[in-house]
Amino acid sequence: MKALVTGGAGFIGANICKYLIDNGFAVTCLDDFLKGREANIKDLKLEFIKGSVADEKLIKSLKGKKFDCIFHEAAITDTTVEDKNLMLKVNVEGFNYILDLAKSDKTQVVYASSAAVYGDGSVPMKENQKLNPLNIYGVSKAKMDEIAASFVKDTGIKTIGLRYFNVYGPREDFKGTATSMIRQLANQMMAGKRPRIFKYGEQERDFIYVRDVVLANINAFESQNSGVVNVGTGKKVSFNQVIAVLNQVLRTKLETDYFDNPYGFYQNCTQADTALSEKLIGFKARFSVEEGIKDYIREIKK
Repeated sequence: MKALVTGGAGFIGANICKYLIDNGFAVTCLDDFLKGREANIKDLKLEFIKGSVADEKLIKSLKGKKFDCIFHEAAITDTTVEDKNLMLKVNVEGFNYILDLAKSDKTQVVYASSAAVYGDGSVPMKENQKLNPLNIYGVSKAKMDEIAASFVKDTGIKTIGLRYFNVYGPREDFKGTATSMIRQLANQMMAGKRPRIFKYGEQERDFIYVRDVVLANINAFESQNSGVVNVGTGKKVSFNQVIAVLNQVLRTKLETDYFDNPYGFYQNCTQADTALSEKLIGFKARFSVEEGIKDYIREIKK
């Protein structure tokens, strides 16, 4: 089996590459290293192509490769980016080029969508509810979902979008301010510093471990269905609860440092309704946030 993983040197992409290689796939990784990093894939036996999904000529050059699946992870994921044209060029135009490649070779596509499409919508968030993205990143992902639905209708090629909720886990540490809050808080606390969060830590997230996210991608690949589904645990956890778990796992008793939220747009709560993902791709998260953090801390300490 042959797979193309775009953004394969990034956080989720690298984890997908590793799983595929460990399970006998021949993997081609495409990344421009603007967000991904070479260290994420240096231990993996794969074909590497340096470049951007926004490079139409490069993507066209891949026609005829006859991949069994394209796992499309490449994107600008920083929600604070305000350059609308850049965001749409990479996330939306780049997706169009990938779908053109898929159409040419009749290749199924599994792509990264996002819970950012829901904005501050009602919870638990359902795939058919009204979308309300609060930033251009969320807008770009909503447009991708629209494009994918039209693509499936026009071509019949199996395409599944995965609306990731709050992903954390190994191979993310290069992301700086875009690193998961679980990793940022763990870094602070392992350095002996008080964990810093917005007042008063009651904001809630559906945190999902990256190993579950990889499983969702594989389930989507193996499924016979098309559509867009949530990828979360179905449970919401407050930042205060995360800090309590980290204190327990790290055997610390650090008090929280609360500060004002400087952002005008902010999701106070995310929680996935997982019924459709269970039905469409047979996915159900295995790791609770407690189990995920314990496993992650072991990885960090290595």
